[in-house]
Parts: sequence; structure tokens; C-alpha cells
Amino acid sequence: MRVSVIGGGAITDEQATRAEAVGRELAARGHAVVCGGRGGTMEAVCRGAKSEGGTTIGILPGERREAANDSVDIPIATGLGHARNALVPLNGDAVIALAGGVGTLSEIGFAGIYDRPVVGLETHAVSGLEIDLVTVDTPSGAVDAVETALEHTP
Repeated sequence: MRVSVIGGGAITDEQATRAEAVGRELAARGHAVVCGGRGGTMEAVCRGAKSEGGTTIGILPGERREAANDSVDIPIATGLGHARNALVPLNGDAVIALAGGVGTLSEIGFAGIYDRPVVGLETHAVSGLEIDLVTVDTPSGAVDAVETALEHTP
């Protein structure tokens, strides 16, 4: 399956380590990673996935595929700027949300619109919305929760 991983473009070393671990865990279990294709969380999750031989897809805001980070296998240029945030969760079967800003929050919202399961690992608290966000504490717990959610999705 494809799992969209969303999070900040500017992150701490600790957040990068966590994102890389998520990427490794996804790839080790045979899942492709979909992300925004640039830096921060996106680069770290792709780097982790590549270290385990995984496939990475980057949905870029600009018009140049070459703008993708070095660990993206399949860059998709959109020319849409921030509007591309709608396409990242759309192209995954589920979403893992890491720490990030308003762009990450918008992607969580789109995941809800597209009825994708969302697993949060140190991300935004979402209440009062029609989004079923499961919160976990570890990268492996995030992948476990995504797999469980998809087992129960018709």
C-alpha cells in the first residue's frame, strides 16, 4: 500500500530521526511512501524508506521535478504551490502525520475530506472535526495503526 507521511519542512534533529524511523518501518513492511518531496520531514522519511529499499513518491509544489530531495524515486511536479497539499493525502491509502505547521494541518484536513485513516505521531490535536485521528507514541506504532485501520476499511 501507499502511505502518505506529512510533517514540517523545517524540523529538529529529533523530529528528523523520528521521520526517518517511520520511513524505515514503512519500507521494511513493503509500503511505498508518499510525501511532499522536499526537505524536513519529507526528506527524512524518504531517506529512511530508501535505506530499507523502499519506494518514495514526492508530490512537489513547483513545476520542476528536479526540486525533489535526493531520496525521492518518483517526483511529481504540480505547479500548484500549497494547493498541492490536497494531493499528498489523496495519493496515500492512509496518512501518518508528524510534527508540522499549518501546511501539515491542512493535509490532515484533506485526509479527512478524502476519508483516509490518519495516525498522529507528535502532531496537531484535532477535535470537534470529522477526522478519526489515532494518536501513537512510536514510529512502529504508527505503522501498526495504519495497517490496522486499513484492515478494517471496506
